[in-house]
Amino acid sequence: MHKNSNRLSGLPRKSLAAAMLLLAAGAMAQAPAGTLDKIKTSGKVVLGVREASPPMAYALGANDQYVGYHVELCERVLKDIVPAAKLEYMAITAQNTLPLVQNGTVDIGCGPTTNNLTRQQQVTFAVTTYVSEVRMATKVDSGITSLAQLNGRTVAASTGTTAVQLLRKLPTPINAVLGKDHLESFLMLESGRADAFVLDDNLLAGIIANSKNPAGYRIVGEVLGSEPIALLFRKDDPAFKAAVDGALKKMMQSGEVEKIYTKWFMSPIPPRGGSLNLPMSVALKQLMSSPNDKPLESYLK
Repeated sequence: MHKNSNRLSGLPRKSLAAAMLLLAAGAMAQAPAGTLDKIKTSGKVVLGVREASPPMAYALGANDQYVGYHVELCERVLKDIVPAAKLEYMAITAQNTLPLVQNGTVDIGCGPTTNNLTRQQQVTFAVTTYVSEVRMATKVDSGITSLAQLNGRTVAASTGTTAVQLLRKLPTPINAVLGKDHLESFLMLESGRADAFVLDDNLLAGIIANSKNPAGYRIVGEVLGSEPIALLFRKDDPAFKAAVDGALKKMMQSGEVEKIYTKWFMSPIPPRGGSLNLPMSVALKQLMSSPNDKPLESYLK
């Protein structure tokens, strides 16, 4: 800083002014454009979606039509704040969600991502739109109904999910196996390579409802943890956060979010037409009336 200042101070006044303008222009060029400006310039917005996380976000058919509770919330929000922008969908996983949002490849993450303090160092979360309970799915004929019965057994979880960390804290010794996504993890349970599959209750219910034999599985056991789930976007972009949060709060106040929730959690959903029958929790109802973006750690107190 001092060397540059000394160099500039020896220039004529006009040259000094020109040099200062060049420095300012260079600083502006290096500063990342806000997401709203980026969308306005490109005419499009990229939604990060999941392929196998029903009912929150999942793909339908060979044409990769993306649907789900969080996908629809994303679409409604963007229609409100950037109505002229073209919506483009990019399949993401639990592992690559944060880096793709961080580097601007994805403008808004619409998958089921837990808001916690560690992730807040990398991205920003919108107000919470779902509160999940992490539990386990087992086969009905397995006889497993509690975590204590997992002693020495094989338990599946999906790479990059908070369920992995929760399993590591269990006092019961288990053999944890990780699938690359939720469908691969469920396949381990379905094929008998795992005795249980641990994940958010809503995702477990969605996967079971769309499985070959929904009646053959059940969600059981103690709650390992409650987690706030939210849309996410690039860090240090207050204008975009204000726009997204504003749109979501308006939808919460009008009852639109509750209608979308009922559509995906209490009604038949594609592709098999099964219903999850998961009523809105007390915690989520409270968030509808008093929205906030508190992280997971505030739920543990």
